[in-house]
Amino acid sequence: MVTETQTLVYGGIDAHADTHHVAVVDHLGTALDDLQVPATSAGYRAALGFLNRWPQLGAVGIECTGSYGAGVTRAAREAGLDVVEVNRPNRFDRRLQGKIDTFDAYAAAEAVLSGRANAAPKGGDGLVESLRVLRTSRSSALSARTATTNQIKAMLISGSEQLRSRYRGLSNTKLMTALAASRPTRGPVSAEEASAYSLRLLARRWKHLTEQIEDLGRHMQRLLDDHTPELMQVFGVGRDTAAQLLITAGDNPARLRSEATFAALTGACPIPATSGKTNRHRLNRAGDRQANSALYHVVIVRIRYDQST
Repeated sequence: MVTETQTLVYGGIDAHADTHHVAVVDHLGTALDDLQVPATSAGYRAALGFLNRWPQLGAVGIECTGSYGAGVTRAAREAGLDVVEVNRPNRFDRRLQGKIDTFDAYAAAEAVLSGRANAAPKGGDGLVESLRVLRTSRSSALSARTATTNQIKAMLISGSEQLRSRYRGLSNTKLMTALAASRPTRGPVSAEEASAYSLRLLARRWKHLTEQIEDLGRHMQRLLDDHTPELMQVFGVGRDTAAQLLITAGDNPARLRSEATFAALTGACPIPATSGKTNRHRLNRAGDRQANSALYHVVIVRIRYDQST
């Protein structure tokens, strides 16, 4: 007899910047139908209408739920569909059949059918998303400020002795303040005048980036203190590490079924490497490496300053 679970069908969506390809397979993996829609609100409605043609739809696998597929993922979840995140395509089938959007959409549906894809996507519309965009902006500002500092130091090293002696021995903050307040020639002609003029502009850029970093940091701290005070009270957990761990977990932490799941997500669990008489494990090089780095910093701080650890 045919059971109810055997009559289910499964959907798959291959997401791109401008278009999405939607496909449906039955419980045996047989291709039923597919459709290409634009990556717009109207396209999302068309994709949902296409999927709703099958009342027995079990789940929908979507690629790139955190980037190109974020919009259609939100629309599908709001419509009450069971959405599964598909991150790893079947490389063997891709080598045999090539790479086209239709094949990727069917492959996403087959990944849900086989159980190879079973993770719930991140929410992307709550506290964690706010922290993610703030932290992304702050990280880019930090990188730009470091690059600016290196440019200033390199320019001073290669500059004239008169220019070097004027700012020798100053800390970074005092150096940037002095350079920003300098008054070089407005129409530089010589190499020394051009260096002084460029150093002033770079120092002002450094101060502007510092203001952005401090402002973004204050907003992150406020969100963390208001929403996750328990996490902030853990010894060794700071603003950046807490934000990164929350970003990795996502707005819907219920998708993490156990501590082992979170350990695998952060690359903190050992990987079995047993063969024959050899029984051993190796380090996990996969997972979210930024979350792995955050855990590492927490452990180092606790080892250094926490007696119980």
